Amino acid sequence: MLRVLEGGALATVQDLGRFGYQHLGVPQSGAMDGVALRIANRLVGNEDGAACIEITLGGTAFEVLAPCVLAVTGADLGARLGGMPLPLWTSVRAHAGQRLVFTQRRYGARAYLALAGGLDVPLVLGSRSTYLPGGWGGLEGRALQAGDVLQPVVPPRDLLRLTARRWRVPPTYGRMLRIVLHEGACDVPTSWLMQPWRVAQASNRIGLRLEGQPLHARVQSVDSFGVFPGVIQLPPDGLPIVLMADAQPTGGYPALGAVIQADLPHAAQLLPGDTVQLVPVTAEEALDALRAQRAWLQQPLAEDEALFALAQARG
Repeated sequence: MLRVLEGGALATVQDLGRFGYQHLGVPQSGAMDGVALRIANRLVGNEDGAACIEITLGGTAFEVLAPCVLAVTGADLGARLGGMPLPLWTSVRAHAGQRLVFTQRRYGARAYLALAGGLDVPLVLGSRSTYLPGGWGGLEGRALQAGDVLQPVVPPRDLLRLTARRWRVPPTYGRMLRIVLHEGACDVPTSWLMQPWRVAQASNRIGLRLEGQPLHARVQSVDSFGVFPGVIQLPPDGLPIVLMADAQPTGGYPALGAVIQADLPHAAQLLPGDTVQLVPVTAEEALDALRAQRAWLQQPLAEDEALFALAQARG
């Protein structure tokens, strides 16, 4: 059980998303980095899609109210538990009275905090994810704030068994996004696409707006059509927008293509001011990358023997 002491820049409850309602205009939502959320849950013995806390940038702090097992994956936001550095991609036993603090960004943008037993917030259309623009899901449809208390759906009994489990090979987050071009966008110059892009300040969970050399072409709106996270839209200003987890399910800007699914976690770990490069690949290369990612996700958990011995000694 955790109490929020400081909400930080942005902390919300997220799971793998809300599916099956896009035809009604309901966005997918869910974790920006679904891979990091999956692994965090596995480390603490949860189902892959259990709700976690998505922490953006840092400045967030919690108090442990009851003994629990937790894990932090994704970005390194300087997590410290009880005043000591918290190992990432590893399950750790926390004791009542300890403080978990995310001090500063070292790399990445979003960290995922999983609690053994999941997070007990209401299901809305089959998901516990927070959709901030609509004000639903998560905890009262809003970001976490000081005083909020989060507890597991079912408190686990054997905390020691869940302690010191480690993800063997954590991902390396890069500044390159592979994309598959839409057939109608083949006349877009490769040199324009592959220039260094900078993530704009106006970016958020809905989309990453990219700044660079605009495409000097007349870009007109088209009839609305279905879109999804990863789609790259080109508005009239000639600067691309990469749609992300909270994006609307339809759009009227021309679509250049889409970031491949295997690279969406990399996009999720970008913040305004970061630079990124778009690299066109084929559909077959995109499928190969997805297959490789799924194979990587099948690796077994390891055990941190030193951390497990420490947990045993502390009881």
